[in-house]
Order: sequence, then structure tokens, then C-alpha cells
Amino acid sequence: METVVSGIRSTGNLHLGNYYGAIQNFVKMQNEYNCFFFIADLHSLTTHPTPADLHGNVKQVLVEYLAAGLDPEKVTLYIQSDVPETTELYLYLNMNAYVGELERSTSFKDKIRAQPDNVNAGLLTYPVLMAADIILHRATKVPVGKDQEQHLEMSRTFANRFNRLYNHDYFPEPYAFNFSENLVKIPGLDGKGKMGKSEGEGNAVYLSDSPEAIRKKVMRAVTDSGPTADNQEKPQEIQNLFDLIKVVSSADTYEHFDNLYNTCNIRYGDLKKQLAEDIIIATAPIRDRIKDISTDSAYLRQVARHGAIKARESASKTIKDVREIIGFRSF
Repeated sequence: METVVSGIRSTGNLHLGNYYGAIQNFVKMQNEYNCFFFIADLHSLTTHPTPADLHGNVKQVLVEYLAAGLDPEKVTLYIQSDVPETTELYLYLNMNAYVGELERSTSFKDKIRAQPDNVNAGLLTYPVLMAADIILHRATKVPVGKDQEQHLEMSRTFANRFNRLYNHDYFPEPYAFNFSENLVKIPGLDGKGKMGKSEGEGNAVYLSDSPEAIRKKVMRAVTDSGPTADNQEKPQEIQNLFDLIKVVSSADTYEHFDNLYNTCNIRYGDLKKQLAEDIIIATAPIRDRIKDISTDSAYLRQVARHGAIKARESASKTIKDVREIIGFRSF
């Protein structure tokens, strides 16, 4: 059975983009692949080195992963910092990662523009830690978005470089993998790009949001003054709302508002009210499970402990092999 690895950073609540863009596929994958899904609390320190509540953030993401349908009996669901083998492999890979190639990383260039006062070494070596996460379990499939493709290419580079330097064909090459042919991309409410935590609080609808919060966010979504001609092309901010309707509403609802737009009879207030109610209905089962799971501390401890044990079983074998390949020996 092929191995799949993926992670989500522990910087806050999961949103609709996470759920429809990735987690639904994770739930399907868990029945067909050997899956390692982790909460990347170490990665989060590159941009949030002094988090106000790191443990609370990790707990929230763990709760929401479980509420969204991941089964800890089917997948290895773990917290990154619970597996020290990750940082050991990260150290070994850093010895063979070159400053020049790391500085050329697109994400590094973006981050130093976004946080010029916090250009830390962890930010520079972020792709190395990502590579360690992946090849630690000798994964061949990695569900990633387009913004992570360069990092995955670097993971292949580091894996192949290790094999070449130590003349040992040990690490397989990991490749991008989409379980579904049609990858769902969830737009944000700000009228611009995708939904995301880093785009501002009003851009994302979180899985744990109350119905009242969802209504407020959707009603504040960016719109224009309305169409001025039949069948005219929708501007980006309006297309975003229709894309959301396509995901959470019925086909009839989408067709109804599309016809109103194409005949210049659209009322955005009505559209947003309908969209908000459909999001509330779509997320209600997850929201209820979040409430139940978040209060069950014993279950959460059991899941985290079980995941760490399973992840370390895989990771410790890799580290044992890597140490022997490099030449570390006990006297």
C-alpha cells in the first residue's frame, strides 16, 4: 500500500477551504492508502515564533480534523513535535541543503517581504523541514496545492541528493497527488483570491463558526453594483460567491441566482442570505461534532498518544537506517 503524507499548520481554526479543498480528500484517502496526517506545530514557529496559545491552536486543529471525518484507527494522525525523529532528519538534511537554493525559494522571498523583521533561519530552511516530514515516512504521494509544488520539488532534490551522496538508493521520490481529478478551490469572501487564514479574519468561514458569525461574514462579502447587461461576465468578487454556492448549495439554487444575474434581476442581499444559510446547513454536522469532541479531553489525549506511537514506529526505523547509511555507529 502506497504511503501518503500531508500536514496542516497549527495557526488557528480550519476553514471551508481546508475542508472542501483537502480534508474531504483525506477522508477518502484513509480507506485506500497508508496515510500520515500531522499538525505542523513546528512549521508554525517560522511565522509565529512566540505563539500566544500554541497548545490551544494544536488542540483546535486536532478536534476539527476528527470532527471532519478523519479516523485515527485508519490513519496515523499525529502532532509534529511529538515525533523527535522529524527534527533529527531535518538536521541531517540541512547539512546537504545549500543556502543559494534555499534563498531562491519563492515562498522564502514572499515571506521576507511579508515579515522583514522576522527573517529567521527556520524560515530559510522551511523546505528542508517539509522534506523531512515527507521522506521520514518514505512517502511517495503528497497532497499539495500549487503554492507548495516548489517545496515538493525541493523534497525530491534532498531525497535524491541523500541517495547520491551516500551511494544508497534509500529514499523514494515523493510526487504531488490529488485524490480527486477535479480539485475544489474555495474562494475567499474578500473578492480576491482563495480562502485562507492569512488573508484577514473576514475572508474565511471557519468550521467552528456559529451560525450568527457565518451570517455576518457572508453578508459583508464584497460585491459590485450589479450587472448592467444581460449575460455579462461576472467580476471576480461575484464569481467567488457563485463558486461558493456551487459547492454548498443545490444545483437548482445555483441556477436560480445565475438566471437572475444573467437577466439583470439579481439582488445580492438575497444571494448572500441564501449562501449563508446553505453554509450553515453544510457545516452543521461538523460544528456539532466539534462541540462534542472538544470537551472530551481523555479522548483527545488518547488520539494524540496513539498517533505519536504509530508515527514514531515508522520514523524510528527510517532514522535507524539513515544513521547507519551516514556512518553513525555506537561503540
